[in-house]
Amino acid sequence: MVSSRERAFVQRLFEAAIAAADPLEVVPPHLPAPPRGRTLVVGAGKASAKMARAVEEHWPGPLEGLVVTRYGHAVPCRRIEIVEAAHPVPDAAGLAAARRILDLVRGLGEEDLVIALVSGGGSALLTLPAEGLTLADKQAVNRALLRSGATILEMNCVRKHLSAIKGGRLAAAAHPARLHALMISDVPGDDPAVIASGPTVADPTTFADALAVLEKYGIREPEAVIRHLREGREETPKPGDPRLSRTENVIVARPQQSLEAAADLARAEGIAPLLLGDAIEGEAREVGRVMAGIAWSVVRHGHPLPAPCVLLSGGETTVTVRGRGRGGRNVEFLLSLAIALEGAERVWAVAGDTDGVDGAVEVAGATIGPDTLVRAAAVGLDARAMLADNDAHGFFEALGDRLVTGPTLTNVNDFRAILVTPAG
Repeated sequence: MVSSRERAFVQRLFEAAIAAADPLEVVPPHLPAPPRGRTLVVGAGKASAKMARAVEEHWPGPLEGLVVTRYGHAVPCRRIEIVEAAHPVPDAAGLAAARRILDLVRGLGEEDLVIALVSGGGSALLTLPAEGLTLADKQAVNRALLRSGATILEMNCVRKHLSAIKGGRLAAAAHPARLHALMISDVPGDDPAVIASGPTVADPTTFADALAVLEKYGIREPEAVIRHLREGREETPKPGDPRLSRTENVIVARPQQSLEAAADLARAEGIAPLLLGDAIEGEAREVGRVMAGIAWSVVRHGHPLPAPCVLLSGGETTVTVRGRGRGGRNVEFLLSLAIALEGAERVWAVAGDTDGVDGAVEVAGATIGPDTLVRAAAVGLDARAMLADNDAHGFFEALGDRLVTGPTLTNVNDFRAILVTPAG
């Protein structure tokens, strides 16, 4: 990677965004009062292991439990068992953990407490197929949805209706115990019913909604899944369900907080921040072109604000994989942005997934600068052809401009920052 003060600065913004969602900082203030009975900790997600550590370090009495996280995201705990499983396509380890979690919460009494730790990635990690479905069925649907360009809301609608534990079913199983869910949001709008497919939240969607998602994207297999959705035998718990009356869902970290942390850092450096939104969706390459248009407006006209400034945004874009590349919404956004900027001399950018994994690749994202396209051409890279082939990961790997953090142990969705410096 070419070293520069500007590249280092945009990376510091990304680091500030991650730090603002550190489970060790955001979980303890929201812990409930201890119960008269047992305290059981369960959970799922990329941040769940570090959330469990935060609970252990601040809980005044006895507790036990089990949480499942992504391979490589475990954090040692003394009283809460940590299990690792596959993401984004579920595996047998996730299925076994989900079954054990459901068994753990059943049979609790009114004086018992369940602390549920929920974060992004939980949909795949907490996988327990509904009756009549297999793990292979769920794996096939997950793969098809991941390649389709479906939004996270659409994917989770389907997942809820193929599951025996998501869409409020975990909370229903824990009744009559008190359930206190602590959530780190990775979804546009911070809807608790969407985070990890809402295992502790009443579900307003239906089997018909889930079937409509598959029809929209032309997904017609496995046959058992289509039949299950059409039959719609046992709906998810709906708002007002008495089994969820003792459940409280609390969001302890959200994308907006991370954007604001980055904005604070920018102001401290004398750079004006502009927050463009924490819930931006759409095809990554299209969002890249739009953001380039805003950056060009700053360069040419000083609008919507003059340089030096930084344009901050979050959310979850999508990539419809049509080429032979590996996708990755943050790197695809950046490659599209770089092409549209055409080497603009005063613009640098970073984009990354705050969990440290962009798509299915162990890389958070990348950075670009005014020299990106020139350097690419010098080593024989065709930026437009690689974008068309969904090979942005290959592009930034060849340039040495990848952003590699390793597991961050949190997850507040994607972070994007575009820095525009003054002329002269």
